[in-house]
Amino acid sequence: MIGKSSVEGGGGIHRHMNNQNFIKGVFIMAFALLFGISSFKYPIGHFSRGGPGLFPLMASSVLFAIGVITVITAIFTKPVPMSHSIKNISIIMLSLTGCAAISGLVNMIAGIVFLVFCSSLAATSYSTVRNVKISAGLIAVAFGFKTFLGLNLPLL
Repeated sequence: MIGKSSVEGGGGIHRHMNNQNFIKGVFIMAFALLFGISSFKYPIGHFSRGGPGLFPLMASSVLFAIGVITVITAIFTKPVPMSHSIKNISIIMLSLTGCAAISGLVNMIAGIVFLVFCSSLAATSYSTVRNVKISAGLIAVAFGFKTFLGLNLPLL
């Protein structure tokens, strides 16, 4: 036999389906394709005067390239087994839902702080200082979006 069979740990797509890095790359590429294809609904314009579809197309192209690099790297490196925790998935879902609810009821700053502190409960280590820094960074980005891009965000 020239190559190993998938039962013996050889090649084929089955070997990659339990590789966390390979799956990450595939999902990144799928996400990029979703936004890249939907960007064609808007005029792209030119680089000198971009239309509303240019930024999503460029961002999704970069994201797709990152996904391709991730998949190629996953093929040539030692596989990382897939693992998931229902507890961690639930914490992240609660964080996202809570952020949306708190942003609507109170303001977006409170929602961002809730999101960061609640979702960090799913991490392997908990650091209040790290959470404060991440919250401050995300709040600064939100203020930048409101100030420079004119987005109507309920920050205060």
